[in-house]
Amino acid sequence: MKYPYSFKRGPHGFLMIELPKEIELFSDFIEQIALEERVDEFVDIIDKVIDGTHDEYEIFFNAPTVVIKPDFTTVFNEFLIDPPFEQTIETKEFRKLILIWKEKLPERSPNR
Repeated sequence: MKYPYSFKRGPHGFLMIELPKEIELFSDFIEQIALEERVDEFVDIIDKVIDGTHDEYEIFFNAPTVVIKPDFTTVFNEFLIDPPFEQTIETKEFRKLILIWKEKLPERSPNR
């Protein structure tokens, strides 16, 4: 994994992923994922973009939107008050982060 990350509990007890400032908006997207099946769906989409099945793929998931391209993925959150409103990460690193989150899903709820 190219980027450091850590986990903490948010104010309501849910697990959160902390990412470096230059990619911190990706945590808004990743933290919305509550089911392993959803992770698997997103990883499958990423793989299909990387292998050329799709040129790109846009996922709107609650507030953040990601646009996945073969080399880079961009997250947009137009509902933020302060910038940045978008950030970019290597698509393969985004895939790794989602799989790391999948491992932590059993701990996501406040009562864990």
